[in-house]
Amino acid sequence: MNKHHESTGPAGDQQITLRGPADLADALPYLMGFYPNDSVVMVALHGGQGRFGGRLRLGIPQAPGEWGPVADQLAECLVSGSERREGRPDAIVIFLCQDSPDGESGRLTMERLRPFAQRLRTACGALDVPVLEALCLSDGRYWSYCCPDPRCCPDQGNPLAMPGTTVMAAAATYAGVHVRGTLREMEARLQPWRTPAAVRAQEKALDTAGPELLPRLLDERARREVTAETLRLARRLMDRIEDAQPAPPALADAGDDQLIGSDEAAAVILGLQDRETRDKAAAWMEGPEAQSALRLWRTLARRCVGPYGEHAAAPLTLAGWVSWSTGDEPGARVALSLALRADPDYTFAQLLHRACNEGLDPEALRRCLREAADADEEQPGADAEEGEAVGTGIDRGTTPLHVRKVRALPDGGRRRARALRPPGAERHQASPGSTRSRAPAPGRRARDARRYGRRGSRARRHD
Repeated sequence: MNKHHESTGPAGDQQITLRGPADLADALPYLMGFYPNDSVVMVALHGGQGRFGGRLRLGIPQAPGEWGPVADQLAECLVSGSERREGRPDAIVIFLCQDSPDGESGRLTMERLRPFAQRLRTACGALDVPVLEALCLSDGRYWSYCCPDPRCCPDQGNPLAMPGTTVMAAAATYAGVHVRGTLREMEARLQPWRTPAAVRAQEKALDTAGPELLPRLLDERARREVTAETLRLARRLMDRIEDAQPAPPALADAGDDQLIGSDEAAAVILGLQDRETRDKAAAWMEGPEAQSALRLWRTLARRCVGPYGEHAAAPLTLAGWVSWSTGDEPGARVALSLALRADPDYTFAQLLHRACNEGLDPEALRRCLREAADADEEQPGADAEEGEAVGTGIDRGTTPLHVRKVRALPDGGRRRARALRPPGAERHQASPGSTRSRAPAPGRRARDARRYGRRGSRARRHD
C-alpha cells in the first residue's frame, strides 16, 4: 500500500501521511465532510505522493445489472472532471460504504459488493488510471478488495478507528474541518414530514392555495403582485425565525417547524415555483440574513409533502445555494442532490450542483444576484426583461457550466446527461408512458402554476 499525503490546512502547509487502508478508511468522512451511507465514493490521487484531488459520491445502485454502466460513467466523470481542474489523476481510491440490514453481516455485504468494486476497477483501468485501493466499509469494519494478504486484511475485516481518536481527526480539528454526521442524518433535515396528521394539514393547505394562485400566475400584472407578496411573507418568516430563542441543533428544526403555519408555508412554497420569485429570493445568500434564509428553505422543503414532493426542488435548491455561498460545500451538495432527486430537470439545481462539484467560486453568482437586487431597488416593480433573470446570469461567467452526468437518484439508479438549459427555460413534461407518479388534480394545478413565467426557448434534450 503506497503512502498518501493530504494537505488539510487552509494554506496547504500541513500534510498528513496516510499509511494504509486503516488511515484511508479513517480519512473518508473528513474528505467528504460527513459519513457517507449507502454510497460509492471515488477520490482522485495526483503526483508521486498521492495528493488527494477531485472526489465524487453516488448512491450504490440497488440492481446489480446497473453496476457496469454506472461504473463506466463514474470513472469517466472523475477522470474528465479532474483533467479540467487539476490534470489527469495518477491513481484512484474507491470506497463502498453500506451497512448490513442487521448490523452484523458486514462481510456478506462486502462479498455482495465485490463485483461492483471489480467493475469500478476495470472501468478506471480502461481509462489508463489504476485503482490504488478499493475499500468496503460496513458495520464498523473495513475490507480491502486489493490486498490478498490475510495478515493485514483478514476475512473478518478490521475494525474502524473510534471517531476522533486518530491523527487525521486531530489534524482536521486543528484545520477547522468538521464532520457533520452521517449522510442519512443530513438528508433527514431536508426530507418531507411523515407524521400523518401534519402531512394531512400541510397537504390541505397546499391544495387550497393552489387553485387560488394559478389564475393570478397566468396574468402578468397579477404575477408580479404574487412575487412581491411571496417575498414579503418570506421575509417576515425569516425575521420570525431569527427572533426565536436559539435551540440546540437537535431541536432547531422542530422549533422552526412550529414557527411557521401551514397556510404560510403553502403560500411561499407555491410562490417560489415562479422562476423570477425564486431568483429574487436567492439574493438572501450572505450576511446575517443567510442563516435565517437557510433555516426557512429547510423548513419549506420539509413541508413539500404527498403529491407536492416535486415542489421541494425550489427550496432545496435555495438551501443548497445558501450553503455553498456561506462555505458549507458538503451541505450544499446534499441539498442540491435532493433537489435533483425531487425534480431531475430543475436546471438551476443542475447548474449549482455542477459548479459546486467543479470547485468554482460562488462569488461570480453572488455578484450577479447583488446586481439584480440593486437593479430592482432602482426600478421597483419593473418586470425583468427577456433573458435577464438571475438564473441566466450564471451563464455569463468565464467558466462554462455543464449538467452533471452522474448523480444520486432515489432508487440508486442513473440518468443520462441532458443538454444544458438556462434556469429560466421551461422544463419538459413527462413523455407518454412515463412511470413518474401523477398528483391529484389540486397538485397538478399547482404544478402547472409554477411552470408559468419561465421564459426562454426550450433546449433540446439529448438522451
